[in-house]
Amino acid sequence: MIPADLLLYAYRSGAFPMAAPDGEISWFSPDPRALIPIDDRFHISHGLARTLKKNLFEIRINTAFEDVMKACARRDETWINDDILASYVNLHRLGHAHSVEAWRDGKLAGGLYGVALGGAFFGESMFHEITDASKVALHALVTRMRERGFSLLDTQWTTPHLQTFGTYVVSRAKYLKLLRSALTATCSFV
Repeated sequence: MIPADLLLYAYRSGAFPMAAPDGEISWFSPDPRALIPIDDRFHISHGLARTLKKNLFEIRINTAFEDVMKACARRDETWINDDILASYVNLHRLGHAHSVEAWRDGKLAGGLYGVALGGAFFGESMFHEITDASKVALHALVTRMRERGFSLLDTQWTTPHLQTFGTYVVSRAKYLKLLRSALTATCSFV
């Protein structure tokens, strides 16, 4: 397991861990770095807007953190091994890692998890079992961050899926400036 103080130091420094297929933990600080806007640049597609209006999902915070992580790990290629899982469950118990969950008919339908420090949220992974569940969870995350004064939503790298929400990239130098500023904020995720 990665010690919590090392993990928190890494996030404050702009780095994060991932497990390789052989189980070895590697540390990353991408250049460029991908961010999801939490201001009015956060893009909601017409389809997602319709889903949100239907109110199909119940949003819960931190009720199934470990289950969210395990669901995120259930894919052909994953960086979430037993050490990563144990490390983030420990961070969750310490109040630094959080899950945003979309529930439907009493079952976990999708969600995401990440780490909150100051005014920054470091998104780690998301999953869905039902169409749009992870998108609804991401919308709920952005809404929560806006309401609580957060300023930085780090998604590490960009993907075509994340680009649909307005994800953009900045240089590592710019990211570290934004991170330093966000870390000075006093925000509470829960």
